[in-house]
Amino acid sequence: MATKLRLQRHGRKNYAFYYIVAADSRAPRDGRFIERIGSFNPNTNPATIDLNFERALYWLQCGAQPTDTVRYILSREGVLLKKHLLGGVKKNAFDEAEAEKRFAAWKQGKDAAINNVIVKAKDAQRAIDKERKAAEEAVNKKKAEALAEKIAAKKAEEEAKAAAEAAEAAAAEAAAQATEAPAAEAPAETPAAE
Repeated sequence: MATKLRLQRHGRKNYAFYYIVAADSRAPRDGRFIERIGSFNPNTNPATIDLNFERALYWLQCGAQPTDTVRYILSREGVLLKKHLLGGVKKNAFDEAEAEKRFAAWKQGKDAAINNVIVKAKDAQRAIDKERKAAEEAVNKKKAEALAEKIAAKKAEEEAKAAAEAAEAAAAEAAAQATEAPAAEAPAETPAAE
């Protein structure tokens, strides 16, 4: 039986995530598998990998062949390096303590690089959010100014209308008084004539 380490697709359309499985090479992609050794989510930045390190190393030492993508994932997580270092220990090129020391140094550098990518992504997102906020504030300021102008224009129009009505009322009152004054004087003169 040819065992392969490969990805098994899950998720929904346009948002796939994968299980990393050890399976018989003759089994369907999403079918039967021997063991699930991890998961891979490419939808995050950087991609999220959850891997059972010991079981992946075990399957590699048993002769399981990884697919290209799984080989990249195992390389990124350090499983292939660990297998290589254990091969050097087996050949007596160096001892286990030296192998662990080399692996720890590599892992520390890899973790620092991944954290750097995460920090850069967060900084870029903050910059984008800051630009969006500034643009939104500018738009809101323009809207507020336009609204203030509209309110001022409406208020001025209402004041002009009120002033015109007041002037009309004053003119009507003056006209009424002018009409009342001669009418009031005329009856006064008439009784005097009698």
